[in-house]
Amino acid sequence: MPITKVRNIPFSPPDITDAEIEEVVKAMKSGWITTGPRTKKFEKHIAENIGVNKAVCLNSATAAMELTLRILGVGPGDEVITSAYTYTASASVIEHVGAKIVLVDTAPNSFEMDYSKLADAITERTKVIIPVDLAGRMCNYEAIYEAVESKKGLFKPNNKLQELFNRIIVMTDAAHAFGAERYGEKCGQVADFTCFSFHAVKNLTTAEGGAVVWRSEPGLDDEWLYKQFMLFSLHGQSKDALAKTQIGAWEYDIVYPAYKCNMTDIMAALGLVQLNRYEGLKKRRKEIIERYDKALLPLGIQSLQHYGSGFASSGHLYLARIPRIGEAQRNEIILKLAEAGVACNVHYKPLPMFTAYKNLGFDIKNYPNAFDVYKNEITLPLHTLMSDEDVDYVIESLKRAIKV
Repeated sequence: MPITKVRNIPFSPPDITDAEIEEVVKAMKSGWITTGPRTKKFEKHIAENIGVNKAVCLNSATAAMELTLRILGVGPGDEVITSAYTYTASASVIEHVGAKIVLVDTAPNSFEMDYSKLADAITERTKVIIPVDLAGRMCNYEAIYEAVESKKGLFKPNNKLQELFNRIIVMTDAAHAFGAERYGEKCGQVADFTCFSFHAVKNLTTAEGGAVVWRSEPGLDDEWLYKQFMLFSLHGQSKDALAKTQIGAWEYDIVYPAYKCNMTDIMAALGLVQLNRYEGLKKRRKEIIERYDKALLPLGIQSLQHYGSGFASSGHLYLARIPRIGEAQRNEIILKLAEAGVACNVHYKPLPMFTAYKNLGFDIKNYPNAFDVYKNEITLPLHTLMSDEDVDYVIESLKRAIKV
């Protein structure tokens, strides 16, 4: 397709219809704009969609991950493992609770953690592993749990909840992966805890927001655990605003000096409609990915595989690797695409390249595979407001930029 006119292709705008707007207006007119009946309904629908007993809605996936670590009793003296190739939230929550961050390099030519190195990273202080379902594709959980089992004898529980698991706990950063599937199981059914993001750029958005779900383990009281998340997310207050409105029920207790990261009914109103539309949104993302793949893979451009035998991602990001180039050339291509009106991104700059992680002692030289994946990666626009013509424009713009 010859390029005749510059288009404006944003990277990832939210797909909001009149239905979402109407539901938000209803919430605002209802008198409940903070945590209330819509938030509880959204939690129920998320749990039903995934096939778990409970879901907790919060104001971000970051909050979901941090509260999970805190409820598990992870803190100073403990270690938590995650990937060097992820967004800072996967690791910053470890720092927040006072535990030691342990980063594992990616496998060669892979966006995923090198599972062959995972067991070696486990020590007697390791309490949690945080895998990352990057771009919406679920990780190799068989390899993760195999590593956990291989070092089960090292695990030293600090409390009764850790004793219940009696092994390292797997808490996935599934910020990208709501709706993904692997071998007949949905994202949220495999890891011990799974944390989702509903940020504005995500497939399903509540503007800001997130959720955590968990597998029901023998001896794990789902109601008790749900109440812990409620306490931790609302100052440790024994009753939320909805409960306090009941006649004569004003009095409450503060059982723990906790945090403030609850979801609001305005956010949940948006999410409820998005969830109703979600299967259609996922289908359109798959169409766009297949269109990209058909045009770009024959050129030698590499991309994360979203669909295959036994798995289907949420189709969140299109990660393209341009062969035989380095950082400088990659950045030039991004600039050329920007000049053509195509907004791109990079997912991700490995954590050891950032000042915050350098200050913690990390060095990118120790994570060569993560750097190799990063140096030639470009994330192309992928969202449900794109037409086929928009996708074709991005393809032709990329070809021109790399002179194919």
